[in-house]
Amino acid sequence: MFYWIYDIPNWQLAAMISGGFVLIYWFGAIFLSPILRRLVRSTAGSNDIVGYILSSFGVFYGLLLGLIAIAAHQNYTSVEEVVAREAIALSALNQDCKAYPEPLSQNLRWVLRDYCRYVIKYAWPLQRKGIIPEGGRVRVTAFHEKLLAFEPQSSREEIIHAETLRQFNNFFECRRMRLQAVTTCIPPVMWYVVIVGAVINLVIVWMFDMRLMTQFSLGGLLSLFLGTMMFLIAAMDNPLRGDVSVSSEAFELVYKFMMDDAY
Repeated sequence: MFYWIYDIPNWQLAAMISGGFVLIYWFGAIFLSPILRRLVRSTAGSNDIVGYILSSFGVFYGLLLGLIAIAAHQNYTSVEEVVAREAIALSALNQDCKAYPEPLSQNLRWVLRDYCRYVIKYAWPLQRKGIIPEGGRVRVTAFHEKLLAFEPQSSREEIIHAETLRQFNNFFECRRMRLQAVTTCIPPVMWYVVIVGAVINLVIVWMFDMRLMTQFSLGGLLSLFLGTMMFLIAAMDNPLRGDVSVSSEAFELVYKFMMDDAY
């Protein structure tokens, strides 16, 4: 339900999340901190105890944030690899089609160029909105039907046809993986743990007995960093959505090659 954040420019999203954490902390430092301090003020060395608890909690929470950030980056990298593999398979398929007799060769390559253009111009904007594009299926089906209708007349054509079908299956597999990646994200339960941990972190800091300005400055810096980490994970959470997303550059290079090769 938070997918609307990917419609916001990165700098605005970073300012909103980081600034929101700082404002929440400052609000709690004014209105909640005096109440929370009463829970530990009667204990001797309360600041030391709170400091020990915060350092122990910080170790576990820091590890959690680091692991989730790595998981988000790995998702991004894997989707980027899938997109590159599909573009490479598409380029290889286009090359294989050159070996077919005319006019079939020209027709097959025209369908592939049309598919590549569709992915760049129409599919990618839809993916960035979280919509799985369906228009490519029509073009892939048309190509497959034309390919299956061909009947080899020699052993050479049989070898070429078998290799082209193998390359098509590889391309089709990569395409399905890219479409599935449109909805790839970190499980909601992990976000729940991250947010609860951030709240607990702020509550522990509110328990420190210190001057208000010191509370504002030190706690504000901690909150700013927490918000920045949240922004980093959120921005990379969906590899095909938002400003920090896998681009269509691989397909654009293949399409340029196809157009140069057509003339």
